[in-house]
Amino acid sequence: MRLVFPASLFVLATISLTAQTANEPQKKPAPAASAPTAAKNTPLDLPVRKVVLYKNGVGYFEHAGTVSGNQRVAIDFTSSQLNDVLQSLTVLDQGGGHIADVNYNSTTPIEQQLQTLALGLKDFPPTSAVYQALRGQRVEVSGSGAAFTGRLVNIEFRKETDKNGATSEDHYFLIVETDSGALRTAELTDAVSVRMLDPAIEKQFADYLEIIASAQNQQERHLTLEASGQGQRQIEVSYISAVPVWKSTYRMVFPREANGNAIVQGWAVVDNTVGADWDNVQLSLVAGAPQSFIQPLSQPIYTNRPEVPIAVAQQTTPETHEATDAPLAQNALGPELKAAPPVRMAAPMNGQAMGSIFGSGSAGGLGAGAGGNAGAGIYALNGVYRATDALQPGDVSANAFDDYFEYAITQPVTIHKNESAMVPILQESLPAEHVTLWSDKQAIPLRAVWLENKSKLTLDAGSFSIFENGEFAGEGLLDPIHPGEKRLLSYAVDQAVKVHRVGFTNARTLHHIAMHQGILVQTTEEISESTYTVANAADDARTVIVEHTRRPNSKLDSEPAPAETTATAYRFRVAVEPHQSTDLHVSERTPLSETVRIDPNDDRTEFLAAIGKYTPELEEKLRPLIDAETTLNDLDQKIDQAEQNEKTLTDDEARARDNITALKGNEAAKRFVDELNRAEDQIQAARKDRADLEKQRDTARANVEALIAKLSFDTDLEVKLQ
Repeated sequence: MRLVFPASLFVLATISLTAQTANEPQKKPAPAASAPTAAKNTPLDLPVRKVVLYKNGVGYFEHAGTVSGNQRVAIDFTSSQLNDVLQSLTVLDQGGGHIADVNYNSTTPIEQQLQTLALGLKDFPPTSAVYQALRGQRVEVSGSGAAFTGRLVNIEFRKETDKNGATSEDHYFLIVETDSGALRTAELTDAVSVRMLDPAIEKQFADYLEIIASAQNQQERHLTLEASGQGQRQIEVSYISAVPVWKSTYRMVFPREANGNAIVQGWAVVDNTVGADWDNVQLSLVAGAPQSFIQPLSQPIYTNRPEVPIAVAQQTTPETHEATDAPLAQNALGPELKAAPPVRMAAPMNGQAMGSIFGSGSAGGLGAGAGGNAGAGIYALNGVYRATDALQPGDVSANAFDDYFEYAITQPVTIHKNESAMVPILQESLPAEHVTLWSDKQAIPLRAVWLENKSKLTLDAGSFSIFENGEFAGEGLLDPIHPGEKRLLSYAVDQAVKVHRVGFTNARTLHHIAMHQGILVQTTEEISESTYTVANAADDARTVIVEHTRRPNSKLDSEPAPAETTATAYRFRVAVEPHQSTDLHVSERTPLSETVRIDPNDDRTEFLAAIGKYTPELEEKLRPLIDAETTLNDLDQKIDQAEQNEKTLTDDEARARDNITALKGNEAAKRFVDELNRAEDQIQAARKDRADLEKQRDTARANVEALIAKLSFDTDLEVKLQ
């Protein structure tokens, strides 16, 4: 941040200094600073020594170096890293010293800087705004006839029509009051120039352009730390920063003579987009996503303060106030926040690697990248089958902690800024079997590799490529494969294999039925029979993995047993000879349970009658309840009929009353009076009948409830259901 002092302050400082030196004895000038002193004032560049990259786009960076005495150290990074650095910066002086200060070049937002100028111009101002900022100022206009000077009155935007009648809207005109008092208008063209005559306004424009220029160069940030102490000491600075996500990619190469194994080579694609080179750094790649976020700590934050009006004295009149009847309670403090316990890292596991599978010398192969280190460079794929020393045993170790796993590259890695590299992380000969995979969810057979990870390294999620007989055979994606896991990896379509589901049956058998306290439970078993035909049109034998969708809680009731069982499928291995077909039979038993609540408010007579048909004993136990529910249902129907009859009689009574009212004083009204009397008698009788039926229904419902409560049985049986 640049500080600007008024000129008067410099004058006062000069006068004070002159007065002081005049009264003091003359001293010899101090000698020039020696070369070591000048070197000490120059900040020491602290290089990157360790980089840990995570899968969520965050990187951990550690700078380290040696300082002597009181010394400044510097770290360069980009503006995009600044918020992460301020949020996570950690500085350790290992020799008993301390960090006195940490500074970085901050920038005020350009909007806030422009507000300090009187011009009122914003970033990217239009032409009209520039000249409007000069209104009232003295200017000189030249290039449109004789030059003239005066005060700028305004800038106008006019539509002009040419001789062809076309209208344009890109004409600006300046209105200037000349020194003689006349108003002149000058069109702004490429030949016209306008010069500011007031030095103060000219300086305002210079300051404006300086702010604009400085805002364009804010990408580089310089962090300076003041290390205070004695003697030589080791200093370490660490922080996190946003980085591109590192990617995993694998190659699986099968030898020309099959031996049951494939050479699996893993690479990590790493991008260095930060502001520093990675020269011989210790690189670790973590397949995990620790929680991370960004706060704009590097930006000056301005808040909108409320505008409070100026207080004005008011005329008041005497008034009285109520007394406090109880003291106010003090606010209670909230609970203290406690930090989460630290995460501990488990002891590292020793990794193991093997020689490269790719060729070298005249056959072409993998060359070591920058730094001449075979375990830490950029590599290219040129051939197969020849071994080199791209990876040696111990070049990669695996660390497991929390739910993450880490590839620790033991050899130093060099990746310059704005460069990318392919870093080898795995080189193993692993058991791999060629198979064809078919699923009842995916009708197209796929060529696949059944890979078993017998290494001590976890294979991170990524892409892979397959090479067979010296040629590319396909590629695919894999999920993380932990040590000891076996995984199917598909990479191409197998056009020689056809799989059809030629038969399917589904039958249910009732094995048990029980009822207690009105809850009836039926236990059945569903038997599903599926038959698959696997045909092989190839000239060589095929091992086909048929993936059969697994039903929840099902048990297999057929041979052969599946080669593998997943959470959702059974995988059966089927060997098929050339130009032959083979059938696979799969039988599953699935226990099912159905629960039904027997309630007087629900009509269950048909359901209970169907259950009673299973055995004579069940029919005998359920008969009293079935009869009682039948009686209750009959009473419900009679009550419904009685209510409908009562409604009809009530409607007839209403019509008779309406007729009597309409024929009041007429002889015909007497007939409707008789009808009204009969209707009222019928309504009373209907209401009595309905009340009797409701009493009978209450008794019948109580009888049903009593039978449900005491009915209890538990019966085994064998009944085929439709």
